[in-house]
Amino acid sequence: MVQTLRMKGLTPDVAWPNGVQAFCSLRNGGVSLPPYDSLNLGDHVLDDQASVQTNRVLLSDSIGVKPVFMQQVHGWDVLELTPQTPNSVAADVCITQYSNLACTIMVADCLPVLLAEPSGQWVAAAHAGWRGLAGVSGTGALEVAVKAICARASCSPHQLQVWLGPCIGPGAFEVGDEVRRAFCDHQPLAAQAFAPGPRLGQWWADLAALARQRLQAMGVVKVAGNDSTNPWCTVSRSDLFFSHRRDRISGRFAACIWRGHRI
Repeated sequence: MVQTLRMKGLTPDVAWPNGVQAFCSLRNGGVSLPPYDSLNLGDHVLDDQASVQTNRVLLSDSIGVKPVFMQQVHGWDVLELTPQTPNSVAADVCITQYSNLACTIMVADCLPVLLAEPSGQWVAAAHAGWRGLAGVSGTGALEVAVKAICARASCSPHQLQVWLGPCIGPGAFEVGDEVRRAFCDHQPLAAQAFAPGPRLGQWWADLAALARQRLQAMGVVKVAGNDSTNPWCTVSRSDLFFSHRRDRISGRFAACIWRGHRI
């Protein structure tokens, strides 16, 4: 895992374009009590709401801009952020050209994906659990995120810089045949990201590898971050990350990306 620790979080070691910045929080450094200890940013997991709001202020103070929190529904709708955008709008992809806003994805096993185009005028983020990543007929959260940022910036996918954050690892993500089919029926190469599981009809799925495949199929070549090794696994790293699969009752950490100067 290559990045720098900063303010209870991870700063991706990526050559972002034109002042773009990014940050991924950890589970520590907030005020929430167990089992949400302690920097829980999710307001939908039955944590004390005052604690969640305090934690969100801590995140905002740390990164110096306003994170906008969506109501993530495991889909692939795109929300374009403006200074008037409230929290809790239902969407799983967000994009903005405003420097005082952070595209923000909350996770506790799903994959957060951050994107920037070469001019640094637009940034985007996507929530990629298996449903949102698989999408329908091969089009899901990553396809719409790449299409959205490329259309607004008039650039090509190969010019994008993408970072994959921590997620459930390939040794912990046990899925059924329906999940494997959701990917392999539209991209046969996806079979390489599944290994036989402990029971018939069960598989170990490599979520980060599936995301890399989908990005590569679109022509995205600059992909940093999660390489499917154990340090990136939310289930394995209980000291760093929340994990719903591991704990069932869990907080949420967040990955954010924002522009470093005003338009």
